[in-house]
Amino acid sequence: MGFLSRLMGGADSGASQVDAAAQAQQQARQAERISHEIDAAYYRWLTGTARYEAPAEVQTTILDQVRGLTARPEEAAGLVPRVPEVIPQLLNSLAEEDVSASELSRLVVQDVVLTAEVIREANSAYYRPMTQVKTVEAAIMMLGQNGLRMLLARVAFRPIIKMQGDGFSRRAAPHVWGQSERCALAASLVAPGLTADVFEAYLAGLMQNVGLIVAFRLADGVCPNATIPGGDDFARELLACGRQLSAGIARHWEFPQEVTEAIAHAGDPGDLYLAQALSLGDRIAKLRLLIDAAVVAEDDDLVTEGLDSFQRRCLGKLSHLEA
Repeated sequence: MGFLSRLMGGADSGASQVDAAAQAQQQARQAERISHEIDAAYYRWLTGTARYEAPAEVQTTILDQVRGLTARPEEAAGLVPRVPEVIPQLLNSLAEEDVSASELSRLVVQDVVLTAEVIREANSAYYRPMTQVKTVEAAIMMLGQNGLRMLLARVAFRPIIKMQGDGFSRRAAPHVWGQSERCALAASLVAPGLTADVFEAYLAGLMQNVGLIVAFRLADGVCPNATIPGGDDFARELLACGRQLSAGIARHWEFPQEVTEAIAHAGDPGDLYLAQALSLGDRIAKLRLLIDAAVVAEDDDLVTEGLDSFQRRCLGKLSHLEA
């Protein structure tokens, strides 16, 4: 009986392993389907009435140009603005563990726009102070070093993604920036549960759309009258190519290797925890925008099946962001 029991148990174990593998494959296929549906819905919302049925050669030309630019990151980086000089100084200061709030305050007040941003952030609904924060030093105390680093990164990236252009890229830029902000915050929220660095996740979220904006600018030179090709296949390929272009620019700017790898692999994260955080942040941010635009309902399958309970709470936190 012992032999038979072991034999039958071994068979059951083998069957269980097969069932588990099949279930894992089914879950992976479902996750990929949901991701594709979210990307398609986001692209349709982002492009709106500018979308048209472009000839195949137009689509190919755009994608080839984006791929070609990925191999020339220094040229791609030249198409976007440089960050204000005070931002790197502050980020370097924040790397020092013993830096004081007064020293950081001295650096912040050198830039009028940055001063206003720091105080506004400290008084935002996200931090919810008991009394209004009126000084830079008090604002820095409220934000903390990591909060200040995130704010600095956001201030630095805003002119890069919202840069002036012509055609469709000009119209799309504010919406892409809104997705970038939400992606960065969502990625930073899910990062601790994946043992990924919070600030690196935030930085990756801000950076991943830079290539997409450049791709839209390239498309402006090919498409007439501020239009952009439609179609789910083109959308999926353009979003993927834009992400690779972002990774190339990030390498040229000497971003941390973990950040560039996360951006490059966000479409298929595998075992890279930071890429997983970025991929989830991207999904949550797109759903937030689609819900706010009444394109997707709060109880849509893309939300209930695409996000777990914690990720849905992150989705709720994004609603506090100002437009």
